[in-house]
Amino acid sequence: MKMMFIGATHEVTGSCTYIEACGKKFLVDFGMQQGEDIYENVKIPTAPGNIDFVLLTHAHIDHSGLLPLLAAGGFKGEIHATEATTNLCNVMLRDSAHIQEFEAEWRNRKGKRKGSEEYIPLYTMEDALTAISLFHPHKYDTPAEICEGVTVSFRDAGHLLGSSSIIMTITENGITKKLVFSGDLGNTEQPLIRDPQLIDSADYVLIESTYGSRNHNKPADYVTALADVLQKTFDRGGNVIIPSFAVGRTQEMLYFIRKIKDQKLIKGHDNFPVYVDSPLAIEATDIFISNRESCYDEEAISYVRQGINPITFENLVRAVSSDDSKAINNDNRPKVIISASGMCEAGRVKHHLKHNLWRRECTILFVGYQAGNTLGRSLIEGAKKVRLFGEPINVAAEILQLPGVSGHADSDGLIRWAGAIKGVKKFFVNHGEDAAADGLAERLREELGADVYVPYSGAEFDIAEGVVTVDAQPVLIPKKKRNTSNLNENYSRLLDASQRLAELIRISDGRTNSDMRKLTDAINALCDDWQL
Repeated sequence: MKMMFIGATHEVTGSCTYIEACGKKFLVDFGMQQGEDIYENVKIPTAPGNIDFVLLTHAHIDHSGLLPLLAAGGFKGEIHATEATTNLCNVMLRDSAHIQEFEAEWRNRKGKRKGSEEYIPLYTMEDALTAISLFHPHKYDTPAEICEGVTVSFRDAGHLLGSSSIIMTITENGITKKLVFSGDLGNTEQPLIRDPQLIDSADYVLIESTYGSRNHNKPADYVTALADVLQKTFDRGGNVIIPSFAVGRTQEMLYFIRKIKDQKLIKGHDNFPVYVDSPLAIEATDIFISNRESCYDEEAISYVRQGINPITFENLVRAVSSDDSKAINNDNRPKVIISASGMCEAGRVKHHLKHNLWRRECTILFVGYQAGNTLGRSLIEGAKKVRLFGEPINVAAEILQLPGVSGHADSDGLIRWAGAIKGVKKFFVNHGEDAAADGLAERLREELGADVYVPYSGAEFDIAEGVVTVDAQPVLIPKKKRNTSNLNENYSRLLDASQRLAELIRISDGRTNSDMRKLTDAINALCDDWQL
């Protein structure tokens, strides 16, 4: 039994853990890096075609976003996730592929004029559809034997619709160990979805640390705090732009705004319009509604039982087409525009920023975590000018971040969740920037008396023996090479293909002489074509 830490080590995104056990090789999450990549991540130590299955904690792209790349490399196993996560990934992975292809087309159109090298998308829509076809849905708290010796159960993590902590029991050579992967743990008392569900016991626990060194400064009342921002902005004739993650945060904002409208908290701007400008958010909202019975909390369910949809209301406008999106700028009324992406790195929100950032009467309201080296983080940190679509834009709008509106548990919440798990021999802290991961580790040691390890990418752990066998050290990426993941990934895909070819050769002993000659000739022809 071996576990290797691949991604989200001393960083917030790109989650991935590799395990070998019971004769199988599998992953827990395979997420995309978002924002700046500080540390070098090791490659998964086998070709995608050799991975037997994947366990997925939830649908966010920093946990699921490289699954199409895995499929493109030859992975054909099952992807195990909750029912709601399966539904969300059906739209989110397609959306991600669309962004990859659109960016490649845009770059290549510009690059032709400069004679630049062709930009290859990380993966295609076909790759995304292949990955989606491999999903195998599970209900919460229903143990399933994934293969002989490996049983898993998905427990509600309270972070996103369908999000889960994974409880895994591995039995090999008469030794049984229980592992828990926290996934991203949710904040308590979030709208719509349940609080994180506790776990009674485990031998080893991997715990996220996004807010490991900080507690949320919660407003006394989210609805009142949001209403105050809307009122002040509308009174000065401005728009409120909410860069929002299309899945999860958008639906929460709609829930809050419904309450604001029901309680008539906005004076002088009756029936103000709210635009949701994100096709993905619109699809995700429908998925939230269809999964309400299994994922909604009691307050949200109480609306449903009264025949009320808690995330729709009068004068909610869904902008589906690009023409719908452009038309929003022709509406001169003070309004709310909710648009993806949440960190302002892509999507339609960049157009709305271009039209509103320079206007003093407007407000840009952030309601979620902003990773380093993203446009969202730059705005929160006080940038006076930003570049959008190659044009410098003056930042005159009010930039606010609504405190406490976070989908992640804070430091106290993480300690509370961890403290409920009995018999833990070692905690592994990941999914947090340096200070956050180290801060949570220190609290676990001091308050729970825990044995804690904060791995860097490449660290390995012997699950049966309970010892760290490879204590990897950090490898910094030179600044000039950061954010060039597309080029690195394409080379990685080439290496993966070479491993796949090597495996094909290895298992060819026993084929007919004719087949082996054909394979040999094909390999030699390939080498001749590429002048090797």
